[in-house]
Amino acid sequence: SLLIVSVIAMCTGMILALQSAQQLEKIGATSYVANLVGVTLLRELGPLLTAIIMAGRSGAAYTAEIGSMRVAEEVDALEVIGVDPIRFLVWPKFLAMLFMLPCLTMWADMVGILSGGIFSGAFLGINYGVYYEQSVNFLKPMDVYQGLVKSVSFGAAITLIGCWQGFLAENGAEDVGNRTTNSVVQSIFAIVLLDLTFTAINYYFR
Repeated sequence: SLLIVSVIAMCTGMILALQSAQQLEKIGATSYVANLVGVTLLRELGPLLTAIIMAGRSGAAYTAEIGSMRVAEEVDALEVIGVDPIRFLVWPKFLAMLFMLPCLTMWADMVGILSGGIFSGAFLGINYGVYYEQSVNFLKPMDVYQGLVKSVSFGAAITLIGCWQGFLAENGAEDVGNRTTNSVVQSIFAIVLLDLTFTAINYYFR
């Protein structure tokens, strides 16, 4: 997922820089582009977009894998030989997602902020030094922590929904496809809902 996450983060950073500059130049405050790009990526778009990508890629893969095993009665075979399917199939995916999604989110944040700075310097006339200084002075560790907490919750939701839909598959390959679609849709819905919840909590208790 690293390549697609990098490309989307890079494009997002440039889009944010351009949109911010269009509004801020009206009041002569284009130097604050770095502030808007950084805080938006760290708190919202970095975790959100990365999680949506992982829902469509890894979450769907989880559902397809477990659903295929369910239809082929491989899950039943695991139970017969005394292997807990949850521990064997779900826990490794759950732990991997909890660890890797925050890492991908941090990578996306870095790429987005860097690409926003390069775009701002090359096309918007913003000095690279000013962009860097604004980013360092304005962004706080709490901004990073908020994004990482969101990404952990997103990862848990993606894994649980993906695996749950996989275990529900029963009626052949067509049902596996339907469950995979349901997994992606439900995961994205859960991600957006969780993002709204965390943002509201942060607003009221800031």
